[in-house]
Amino acid sequence: MPIEILMPALSPTMTEGNLAKWIKKEGDKVKAGDVIAEIETDKATMEVEAVDEGILGKILVAGGTENVAVNAPIALLLEDGEDKKALESYKLKSAATVPVKEEKKEEVKAAQSPISNPQYAAPALAGGGRIKASPLAKRIAAQEGISLNGINGSGPYGRILKDDVLNAPKGGRIGRNPVEFISIPNNNMRKVVARRLTESKQTVPHFYLSVDLNIDALLGARAAINAKGKDKYKISVNDLVIKATAMALKDIPAANASWSDAAILQYNNIDVSVAVAIDGGLITPIIRNADQKSIVQISTEMKELAKRAKENALKPEEFQGGGFSISNLGMYGVKNFSAIVNPPQGCILAVGAGEQRAVVKDGALAIANVMSCTLSVDHRVVDGAVGAEFLQAFKSYIEEPVLMFVAQ
Repeated sequence: MPIEILMPALSPTMTEGNLAKWIKKEGDKVKAGDVIAEIETDKATMEVEAVDEGILGKILVAGGTENVAVNAPIALLLEDGEDKKALESYKLKSAATVPVKEEKKEEVKAAQSPISNPQYAAPALAGGGRIKASPLAKRIAAQEGISLNGINGSGPYGRILKDDVLNAPKGGRIGRNPVEFISIPNNNMRKVVARRLTESKQTVPHFYLSVDLNIDALLGARAAINAKGKDKYKISVNDLVIKATAMALKDIPAANASWSDAAILQYNNIDVSVAVAIDGGLITPIIRNADQKSIVQISTEMKELAKRAKENALKPEEFQGGGFSISNLGMYGVKNFSAIVNPPQGCILAVGAGEQRAVVKDGALAIANVMSCTLSVDHRVVDGAVGAEFLQAFKSYIEEPVLMFVAQ
C-alpha cells in the first residue's frame, strides 16, 4: 500500500507553508534521510528528509504551490515490490486537504506587462517594425526634430497622434514609464511579517524613549580591538551595541521580559534578537547568552548568522525566541527611527547612525560623534521608569566601553 508523504510542521507555530520545489522526481528511489523537497516557512526555506524508503510514485502537490496545510498529503511513496498500479485505486487517508492555490507564470507575466489603457500603450509598430503614427504626427516630429522612438501613442492600438508628439520632449524621450507597475507576489515570510507587525501596532500599547550617546570612546575601543585582531577578526559598532545591550539587560532584568495574559515572563537568560534584512522580508537571528560572550565571539557568531539568514538556511531555534530585539539602520545613514515591538517581547532598540555633532562639553562647544537610539516599549510589560533605567545602563556601557569588559 502506498505511503503518504505529508506536509511537515517545521516549527511549533507553522500551520501552512509553500512547497518551494521537489528535489526528487517521480520514479526516483528514496531512502530514509534523503532530501526530497524544499519547504518555505514564514522565516526560511528548509529541506525535508524522507522518513521511509521506496519509490516516489506520485507527486500530489507541484513545486511552487503556496499555502499547503500542515499534514496535507503532498506525495505518495511506493513500497518495495509495489508498482504504479497501486496508485490507481488508492484513496487518500489524511484529513487535511491539498490547496490548489499555485503560482502561475502566466499571471505574473500579465501583471508585469503594460496596462491596457491605450493612453499608456507602448510605441506602436507595424508588421515590418515601423512605428505607427498619423501623417500629421510624422510631419510635426520631422519639423521639430523629435524622434518617434519612445513616444507612447494615445490613438487606437497605440497609434501616435499630433498631441503625443507636441507633448513629448525633444528627442522623443518621455518621463512616464509605459508600464504602470509590476506585481511582486508576497512570499510566505512577507505575509507573516505583515500580519505580525499589524497585530503589534493594533494590540500592543507602544511608548518610546530616546537617548543621544557620545560614541567617541566606543569608536576608539573598536579601533584598538580591530588593530589587535589584524586579519583574524573585525568587529563592528553593531557588535558592541549587542554586547552593551546584553550587559544593560543583566543590570535591569525587568526589561528582559515578554507579555502573556497569565503573567509577565521575565527571562533568566539573555538572548538578543538582531534584525537582519533579507530578500523578501526580515528575520531576527538570536545571539544567545550574549552577556556571557566576548565581543569577538558575538562578532563571529553574528556574521555567520547573518550570512545564513540571507541564504535562508537558519534553523528554527536560531531565530525563534529571544527576549529583546535590536534593529540597527545606522549603516544606511538613518539618524533615528522608532521600531515596532516584536511580540511577545517587551522591547526593541532602534539604533541610528553615528555622526559628528556639536555638543557642550565643560561649558564650551565641542565636536563629538553622537548616536541616537530609541527604545520602543510594550507598556504592559515594561513601565517608563524601567525603560529609562535600561537606557541609562545602556548609555553607561556605550560611553564607557571598558565597563563591558570588566562588569560581572
